[in-house]
Amino acid sequence: MGTVVSFDVRGGEPEAVRSALEEAVAGLHRVDEVFSTYREGSQLSRLARGELTVAECDPEVAEVLALGSEAERLSDGWFSTRYAGRLDPTGIVKGWAVERAARRLAASGAGGVSVNGGGDVQMYGAPGPHRPWRVGVADPLRPGGLAAVVTAAGAAELAVATSGTAERGAHIVDPRTGRSAVTDLVAVTVVAPRLTWADCWATAAFAMGSREGLAWLESLPDTEALLITAGDEVRCTGGLAALLG
Repeated sequence: MGTVVSFDVRGGEPEAVRSALEEAVAGLHRVDEVFSTYREGSQLSRLARGELTVAECDPEVAEVLALGSEAERLSDGWFSTRYAGRLDPTGIVKGWAVERAARRLAASGAGGVSVNGGGDVQMYGAPGPHRPWRVGVADPLRPGGLAAVVTAAGAAELAVATSGTAERGAHIVDPRTGRSAVTDLVAVTVVAPRLTWADCWATAAFAMGSREGLAWLESLPDTEALLITAGDEVRCTGGLAALLG
């Protein structure tokens, strides 16, 4: 997946949590082997070249492609699993893989789980009594500063994902043109129960631009967002304020 993943796990029976953590890490490495677009021998690369069918790949490949198709449908094509005419579901793989790893840890009996994959976070439970998970949202226009702090108080599961140009430059593609998305935005942060969708929606909304992106995000259930424009204007969905603190 080309990123660093960190784990914060609280509570639970130590042996069960340790075993689940080992499984989660192994699962992430396996995801990288299967879905890498840089490895010629990965299942995804072979599928893209027509050397394998989806049925001949691991079941996770069909699962991810189905999720990608759903994301494309719900975003009216602003999210895509293709790049330059080639199959490339990397825009959904990271969020899906991190969410799956966090869910595995939560199922082990841990009282609180937070898994951070390159700045995108999936949380379950809480780190302690009356202590919710809190996630700082980096300010793309002020290095080292925070644009907001999201709190998971009262939420059994919550995810935070950001797409933008601050860390990786103009890497988000406009599916209509196949070129870098040209918008008035520098960052979109989406808060939703599942990281799979939060990550997809942040990417799609960034490609749309602030006006269309904000209106679309407002229409999605259980989804809140913060959008920052190149002109340092902050726009938020109506329910975001309740998640800040």
